[in-house]
Amino acid sequence: MKSQLLASPGQRVGVSPGQPQAPAGRKSTKGRFAAQHRQRMFRTDMLTVALWASLAAALALWLADGGMSSVGNVTQAVTAVGILAGLAGMDLVFLMLLLAARLPFVDGAVGHDRALEFHRKLGKPALYLLLAHGLLLATGYGMAEGLNPVSEAVALWTLVPDMWLAFVSMALFIAVVVTSLVAVRRRFPYEFWYFVHLLTYLAVAVALPHQFSVGGLFAEGTWQRWYWLALYIGTGSALAWFRIAQPAIATYRHQLTVRRVVPLAPGVFSIEMSGLRLNELSGNGGRFFVWRFLAPGMWWQAHPFSLSAEPQMGKSSRQPTLRITVRNLGAGSARLASLKPGTKVAIEGPYGVFSTAARSREHVVMIGTGIGITPLRALLESTPFVPGQATVLLRGSSTEELFLGDEILELCRKRGATLFHLTGPRSANSQGAWLPASAGTSQLRDFVPDITDADVYICGPSAWARQVLAEAKRSGVREEQLHYERFDW
Repeated sequence: MKSQLLASPGQRVGVSPGQPQAPAGRKSTKGRFAAQHRQRMFRTDMLTVALWASLAAALALWLADGGMSSVGNVTQAVTAVGILAGLAGMDLVFLMLLLAARLPFVDGAVGHDRALEFHRKLGKPALYLLLAHGLLLATGYGMAEGLNPVSEAVALWTLVPDMWLAFVSMALFIAVVVTSLVAVRRRFPYEFWYFVHLLTYLAVAVALPHQFSVGGLFAEGTWQRWYWLALYIGTGSALAWFRIAQPAIATYRHQLTVRRVVPLAPGVFSIEMSGLRLNELSGNGGRFFVWRFLAPGMWWQAHPFSLSAEPQMGKSSRQPTLRITVRNLGAGSARLASLKPGTKVAIEGPYGVFSTAARSREHVVMIGTGIGITPLRALLESTPFVPGQATVLLRGSSTEELFLGDEILELCRKRGATLFHLTGPRSANSQGAWLPASAGTSQLRDFVPDITDADVYICGPSAWARQVLAEAKRSGVREEQLHYERFDW
């Protein structure tokens, strides 16, 4: 393990901290990351407060408008609870949409992955509240009129203006949530699920008329009416700007075109692109963009890939280039290998906090496997550290699976980082199952003794990443120091 030559699995390249020089123009990072981390945690706290405050506001405005004054018996109580369930459910739906809107404040605080993870977690509670809303109102109104809930629901559908739209909205919400369940989602292509998921926007729009035309809950001049109008307009504006307008502006501004496709290994290739103002994308190593290659049959497919190299001047021309590295993991990604030079590219992003923006410590550890190695290469190129403060661990069944390994080796030598190649069959050691068998009983702390005082970046398939995360936590690494990117798109 302590050899200075990279000759066998688990050995390392060691570079004396005194030899390499820090990149020109780098300022001392001492204290910078601690302050940055405090600011990010403050933004996360503000998001948590805003989430609960929005839910409280939806209910408080109903109470302030005299909602409880109408509750005098069981029938009215059932109806009141149904109204509250609907208000809370719709508020959660708006929160879900905002979490998926790719707001820079949200993305910079918790990252795209965790924002979408929370978005998914809100799906079931929102649906349950909306179902309770419909059932309780049908029950409460039916009790007042001497009808059972089914008969009352039919009466509402046929007799109350705009109420049929509420039933359509509910059906759309059910379709979205059911198709988002993992067991169901795996049965359909991603494009089918994505199309169904877009029905969320239609469901919200369809629910709007009955909220403002049925009853006096959102009557003219009430605070409730202004609050919900602000939610609709604010959420719609955020989605239109950050999901449609900004990507269109970025695509026009950077004018990306495919320069060439470079094979690296069977099923693995890099796509180099040239464009304008690519210096504006520098410093985003590790973050991902959503790419649409505007070729016949491909333009409608969105591909979330991280940069595998910082934007730089091309070797054969003075036109700046950037690069992503792709592994054939399905029909969509496989077709990208046939891209022709000159193909136009639409771009969205960058997204995520798998970058320097997540740093909280001076030391940094990068651990990757498979195609997850490629964003680490860009991160290694861009994130600040002084010689001796970085360790890179690359895992693969063989050296051929250490994609861009030669480039990473050169960067480690240049910048003074310690590099481990961990190749071979997986270990039977339950405590280190992510390691090769050649590592024996070694654990993460054996490779990085000071890991408890480092930021740890982990990139690879979810099952493998969970094993590394678990061992890092057993080694004493705190949650705030762990940064990981999932590649199970």
